[in-house]
Amino acid sequence: MTYSGAVKVGGPADVHELPALMISKVAVGPMENNAYLLRCRTTGEQLLIDAACDAATLLTLIGDDGIASVVTTHRHGDHWQALAEVVAATGARTFAGRYDAEGIPVPTDVPVEDGDTIKVGRIELTALRLVGHTPGSIVLVYDDPHGHPHAFTGDCLFPGGPGKTGNPADFTSLMDGLESKIFEPLPDETWIYPGHGNDSTLGDERPHLAAWRARGW
Repeated sequence: MTYSGAVKVGGPADVHELPALMISKVAVGPMENNAYLLRCRTTGEQLLIDAACDAATLLTLIGDDGIASVVTTHRHGDHWQALAEVVAATGARTFAGRYDAEGIPVPTDVPVEDGDTIKVGRIELTALRLVGHTPGSIVLVYDDPHGHPHAFTGDCLFPGGPGKTGNPADFTSLMDGLESKIFEPLPDETWIYPGHGNDSTLGDERPHLAAWRARGW
């Protein structure tokens, strides 16, 4: 079946099958958080992005193969409520942005810096720090050698605009980071996987950058 990225809490995962990577998306919890399970198709190794809520659902998604690692995109509680239980059940290593790790109650094994590489099997993800939604939010980019890039944006970028910020300075910082690190280097075909809601592409969002700046949110 064709991947759409439209998932509902309590519903099945949607699976995006790429030549070297399988991406399973599921929605969990009262804030309808997205969690993403990445599986290297060569090695079978798995990585979870955001153990947001409902550990039972996430562990069922993970299955008997377990996960090698779990990445938390940022410090907000709705993105790590199931982290302790998932780590206890799987023994996974934990990754988070260095400047958000202190706000996550589960210890971070690997503090992530801007530009760091996180591997799942033979797949490489590049972590990009964006400041504004939180001090240490990270976006993970998989530059698929067989196609176009894929960006897991947490709460930094959604269809229709950037993530929530608390003041004009944070908004400007987030927009500057999105433009310089995401929109400028990556092509329109780049697929966006946000922390909540439906997916999008950079091409769909790019025409609205000036309008987002003008409205201030």
